[in-house]
Amino acid sequence: MSAQTIDHAPEELSPLRKVYEGKYHFVEEATGDTVCMIVFRPIVVFPYERFKNKKEEEFYWRTVRDVKKTLPYAKLICTTLLETYEYLETFPTKKEKEQYLKQFEKEIFEQYKPVMKKFTRSQGKMLIKLINRETNQSSYNIVKAFLGSFRAGFWQTFGRFFGVNMKDGYNPEKDKKDAVIERVCVRVEQGTI
Repeated sequence: MSAQTIDHAPEELSPLRKVYEGKYHFVEEATGDTVCMIVFRPIVVFPYERFKNKKEEEFYWRTVRDVKKTLPYAKLICTTLLETYEYLETFPTKKEKEQYLKQFEKEIFEQYKPVMKKFTRSQGKMLIKLINRETNQSSYNIVKAFLGSFRAGFWQTFGRFFGVNMKDGYNPEKDKKDAVIERVCVRVEQGTI
């Protein structure tokens, strides 16, 4: 492709700078040449996996399975939380916010209950960890912020009944299991696993 022709770019491209499919197009003012710059996401390369025993290998592949299934939902939850928080700021009164949250909670349950019921216990725990990874706060604190202390306590008790702790932290620097989860998450996001 020469600098003079951009055969795949739409006609509405600005001559100065426009983003098109992850590429930045520039027109150099001195010469009038068109320059295409491609920006890559950061790439992390991990060494080959080596396991000490069969149990460690099984944990790794179980983690891969669980992360692949729950990571898209954790990202969706993070996006939904941000949008909901911004939308809640538009309500003038606390009563209107509470009404919206009740309706929103009902809609969320209707939409995601069939999917969440199919999760295993380990996938439920993984979802809690990944929500913490995506939002930098525990699921308990998120529920507490949106629905209040009483309902957060209810959901925490309900989760503990099934072996899930909403207050679980996520610290890949200190916890070996969280480090494995982080490694798998990065590889899944890059598409290398």
